Amino acid sequence: MTALRRLPALALLAALLAAVFAHAPAAHASTSQEVTFEAPRDLFDPAQRESAFGEIDALGAHALRIVLYWKDVAPDADSRVKPKADMTDPSVYDWSRYQPVLDEAKARGWTVQVTASGPVPRWATNGALDNVTRPSPNEFRMFMTALSKHFGSEVTRWSIWNEPNHPDFLQPQYDSRKRPASPKIYRGLYAAALRGLAAAGDTRPVLMGETAPTGTGKDVAPLTFLRGALCLSDSYKKVGRCDRLRVDGYAHHAYTNKAGPLYVSPGPNNVMIGTLSRLTSALDKAAKAGVVKKGLGIYLTEFGIQSVPDPIVGVSLAKQSDYRSFAERTAYYNPRVKSFSQYLLRDDLPREGPKEQKYSGFESGLRDADGKAKPSLDSFRLPLAAKFTGSSTKVQLWGLARPAKGVTKVTIQQASNGTSFTTLRTVTTNSHGYWTSSATRGTSKRAWRVKWTDPSGKTWTGPATHAMGK
Repeated sequence: MTALRRLPALALLAALLAAVFAHAPAAHASTSQEVTFEAPRDLFDPAQRESAFGEIDALGAHALRIVLYWKDVAPDADSRVKPKADMTDPSVYDWSRYQPVLDEAKARGWTVQVTASGPVPRWATNGALDNVTRPSPNEFRMFMTALSKHFGSEVTRWSIWNEPNHPDFLQPQYDSRKRPASPKIYRGLYAAALRGLAAAGDTRPVLMGETAPTGTGKDVAPLTFLRGALCLSDSYKKVGRCDRLRVDGYAHHAYTNKAGPLYVSPGPNNVMIGTLSRLTSALDKAAKAGVVKKGLGIYLTEFGIQSVPDPIVGVSLAKQSDYRSFAERTAYYNPRVKSFSQYLLRDDLPREGPKEQKYSGFESGLRDADGKAKPSLDSFRLPLAAKFTGSSTKVQLWGLARPAKGVTKVTIQQASNGTSFTTLRTVTTNSHGYWTSSATRGTSKRAWRVKWTDPSGKTWTGPATHAMGK
């Protein structure tokens, strides 16, 4: 205090304000950013459903994304011949796989996003050759009417198609001249969905997109897809005679690779979590062209970090924890992001075959395939990201206590050698559990973790994390 007394009055005031706000949560346009969980393996298994709901609830996530595959519920889905029935009538369909999950989510008062997607019934495609090639917009319109009539009261918002820029869900991706074909097909399906929902009197929000993060010779890159679906040229100028569609938000799957959440994908039309600003910029340009509203929200409806034992894209368990937390920090600091997803609760079951085939599902769970907890389980409850700043001596810390039910306190611990932790300081969160602080860089072995006592009185300790960035 003696040093403070020697400061002039204005400098003293500035110093006091700095002291007050040094560890306050950073300003953010949406400090209550929704965290959406997706756990199909657990929630669709009657033997696991109750415990899965309970664990997700205890982790502080009260929002679900459910991908509802048209083929799963449609009558005679593998037939080339369409059944003679009123396809806008919900009683024509078999909803039994999805009914218990939506009923339980409704009983708990959770937010539910239903993604209506292909694969589709074979009779609903052009030529009836498979379950993904050129689905009929008119048939999809009728399906969306039936879907809304049946589940509408249990749904918070709709999203149209899972990864329509990926050939597993929509074909063809390219025409015979190697030009993107899926954006135009998707636009027809999206417009049909809007008509089908309107026929049911449904005014719930509808998301466009759900795009996969990268383009290849088989997948259309997400920004190329976005422009095509919105009738925009590569320079974001309107092309063709396309009416403006109602778009209440844009959904995307901003996965990254083994390089982590700071990886910058070289393809300019790819959007991973490390290049999320590309999507924000693209939507801004689309708004300027008049095809979507200004400031359109972004919904990261599928995200996860794959870990070992995946031999191709899997990272270590410690890196999975660090990368997932840092990615959530990235989403938090983008004010356009309205929701951020965790995919999965448990890893997919191993498959038959060599190691590359055995782990060709998703190993992005907070638990392994057998249910054993990974470090990411604790870091989901207490995400902590440490980021190098421009300063040569400082590291910025960001975190969340979940589920906080108001302002609370967390204790930050630090270890110079990565293992022997001592208390650095205690900080106060905002009303949603978010907090920020800072620390000194130290050596590359320096690590941090967080301890928190939840509203029930139980104390949790998050895993160690190391700083990332430059």
